[in-house]
Amino acid sequence: MYVCGACGYGEYGRSVNDGDVAAVSRRLYRNGARCGACYQIKCTEEECNEDGVRVVVTDQGESRDDSDFILSVQAFAKMAKPGMEHNLKAYGHVNVEYQRIPCQFPANNLMLKIDERSHYPNYLAFVFYYQASFYDITAVEIFEVYMDLFN
Repeated sequence: MYVCGACGYGEYGRSVNDGDVAAVSRRLYRNGARCGACYQIKCTEEECNEDGVRVVVTDQGESRDDSDFILSVQAFAKMAKPGMEHNLKAYGHVNVEYQRIPCQFPANNLMLKIDERSHYPNYLAFVFYYQASFYDITAVEIFEVYMDLFN
């Protein structure tokens, strides 16, 4: 499964949060406002552990069964009790409980990447990494500052 596209993370989306990532449904995606959001997800099957897994949203996607989340294989396996990963994967999809949680990236601060692969020459696209909070970034203001570098 590829869960790196709609949020602009590209290949980096495979490794953010040590690969514990998810694509979310259109309903949760909110036109990209939930990119980088963190969720604690726990499944309710007998094979599931009590803690679940903490994931970062890196993509938007739809599933056949109208799921809210499409987890990376690694994140899906982390919801299982030790030794039950294979049994949990055999389900294919499971019922989950989830809640939005603040992201925590101990070794990183908010980072802004300018997406140089924009398809529109007059369009400037940004991707935010390591947004360590509970809130969505819904707007950004940019202003131009002229500096006299020779004074």
